[in-house]
Amino acid sequence: MNTIGSTAAADNPYAQFALPDAASKKGSTGSMGQADFLRLMTVQMKNQDPLNPLKGAEFLGQLAQFSTVQGIENMQQAMSAMATVMENDQSLRAATLVGHNALVDADKVQLDGGSGASGEINVNRAGPVQLEIVDASGSVVRRLSFQAQQAGAVKFVWDGRDEAGNVVPAGQFTFRATAGSGKDTEALAVRLASRIDSVSIEPQGLVLNLAGLGSYPLSSVRRIG
Repeated sequence: MNTIGSTAAADNPYAQFALPDAASKKGSTGSMGQADFLRLMTVQMKNQDPLNPLKGAEFLGQLAQFSTVQGIENMQQAMSAMATVMENDQSLRAATLVGHNALVDADKVQLDGGSGASGEINVNRAGPVQLEIVDASGSVVRRLSFQAQQAGAVKFVWDGRDEAGNVVPAGQFTFRATAGSGKDTEALAVRLASRIDSVSIEPQGLVLNLAGLGSYPLSSVRRIG
């Protein structure tokens, strides 16, 4: 039996098996490859203590551990390749969204002079619904009325004109929807539709850049048409 000094063992943990230090190999990553593992196992079997030989279960256990590590590395490589493919596919799909309209939960939009807007109002029950379009100064430029037949979405279109039929100047406009009257007046949620100018691929996923509305994650889009 050979005795290995503590210093040599500390400098090269593979010295007792006549293997070179992994860190001394040119271009070594510090991890054991399959060839190194098999060499180590061969040397270990040659130099085992005859009075305490390596048991078959231990040998199979070490092989199983190595197979597990190799399997994990292979799985990581496969997952990385799959992620790349999915990202490329996502980019291609994102390009097809540009130019379409997206409906999002929003009640403010920046419009050019003469530009209108469309969207829908989410009502809770059948009955009359009122929609006010308010400019940046807080003045109501237009009022629209609808009759909801049932609970759900009520679509609306504003032509960009005021109550007198004049084209409103460019600016930011707020859409306020209500149902009922007096004490029973209820504020309703408004959704606006806008053109998708571009799509950004962010770490959290696709982000749609909507004209006049800003950026919205794809997950917040209610409908694309």
